[in-house]
Formats: sequence, structure tokens, C-alpha cells
Amino acid sequence: MKVHLRQIPNEGQFLEGEEDCPIPELAKEDIVCAGPLRYSLNVGVSEGALWANGTLSQPVELTCVSCLERFVHTIEVPEFALHTELGGPETIDLTPFVREDILLNLPPNPRCDRDGGRVCPAPNLPPERSSEAEEQRKPDWSALDKLDLG
Repeated sequence: MKVHLRQIPNEGQFLEGEEDCPIPELAKEDIVCAGPLRYSLNVGVSEGALWANGTLSQPVELTCVSCLERFVHTIEVPEFALHTELGGPETIDLTPFVREDILLNLPPNPRCDRDGGRVCPAPNLPPERSSEAEEQRKPDWSALDKLDLG
């Protein structure tokens, strides 16, 4: 996503549209774009710097950590913000900045039921030990008592 600095009016400019996937390198990790990146940005130039703010939306296909099924999740960046110093060229590529925000918003442990529109088909795991059972269990320090520290 390239911005031509000389085409931005003094009061700034509104940009909206779609771009190709900014994270194609993640395909080898089974994270595949499921559509184009959608953006809605206000951009401007002020005191030798480019600023941009707005929203980003990137649908991706992920693998659920519970059931291992593929599902589509939309990564939303509701408050994209950028301020970068201008250093020469008339054109600035925003793709590295957009890529960074998309990557930071990837779910670390994706679950297909995360958004509430689906029930994960993975079997329910047994509940963790109840707190009552843990309170009744006495700590076992016998192995530490046998240590010869002298």
C-alpha cells in the first residue's frame, strides 16, 4: 500500500480500499489469507512526518488448537496509528507498518469457537481438579526432608 506524498493535500486525505494479503510469508505456518486486506485510513503530512490512522481488517484461515479444523477468522485492527519521519522518497510504502499490526493481532491460540458463532467439535476435556480436593490434600515434603544439605 503506497502513498504518494505530493498527492496528499495540506488538510490530509481519506483512503479506503482493498490490497493483497500483507502476510503471505505465514502460509508455511498454515496461516493463509482468506481475502483481501480492507483499510479505511486518514493520512497526512505534518512537520516532515507522515501520519495515518484508521481501521484494518484481514480475514485469515487458521487451524483450531482444540479440534484441528480449519476456520476463517477476521483480524480487526480498530485503531491503526502510524507516525513516521519522512526521509526522502516521494512515495512511502505502508505495507510493513500494516503487516506489523496484523501480526500483533493474530490470536496466539486460535479456537474456532472464539467469536461465538460456532461450537468447537473437540471433545470436552475433564474439568480441572476441584478446589475442594486441592484444599484437602496435604503437601508432601518427604522428598525434600531426605536431602542432605550439609
